Amino acid sequence: MKIKSGFMIREIAGQWIVVPLGSMVVEFNNIMTLSESGAFLWHMLEQGATEDDMVSALLKEYDASEALVKSDVHAFIESIASKQLFE
Repeated sequence: MKIKSGFMIREIAGQWIVVPLGSMVVEFNNIMTLSESGAFLWHMLEQGATEDDMVSALLKEYDASEALVKSDVHAFIESIASKQLFE
């Protein structure tokens, strides 16, 4: 999976915000904010990470159960997909 080109993520006043660029401004006229872990996952998706890659990385980064991490990663991916932000 990979995020479409035309988007970048910026930290503004402690909030992670997805910013559309160029023609994507017309297609994506929303504001999307992310948590710290959401920004972590977004960066992974920019590199084409798989769902399993993201689960493994979060398990190394945070003290959480595998079931919770899998559920959260899946929900994050579904959210990105529903906004049609994947290539």
